[in-house]
Amino acid sequence: MQVPVPTLDDGLRFYTESLRHRLKWRNDAIGQAGLELPDGDSELVLTTGNRYEPNWLVNDVPSAIATFVAAGGTVISDSTDIPVGRVAVVQDPFGNMLILVDLSKGLYTTKSDGTVTGVHPS
Repeated sequence: MQVPVPTLDDGLRFYTESLRHRLKWRNDAIGQAGLELPDGDSELVLTTGNRYEPNWLVNDVPSAIATFVAAGGTVISDSTDIPVGRVAVVQDPFGNMLILVDLSKGLYTTKSDGTVTGVHPS
């Protein structure tokens, strides 16, 4: 899930210091930070440049797009590369936008403060 914040520092102050979510990664170049949610593999992504939208982690974005379209959804933004894999934006028949993400290239590697240093291949 992406949650818009005015700045990463403001968002991190609230979500890590007040709500105690653990910082997994931070990428100032794209204005995003990933936070670990308790009891699962879910991740909350703070963003300074995107609106509030759910993100679905999928095994393969192109395959997920095909499944989504066959079920009646539409593609808003086709599959594109991101540092850790691929991403696409789709819309369900009810007008809801969803972000499909795969981690086919790996996971972010970080310094102890969460700053992204690269990607560890999967």
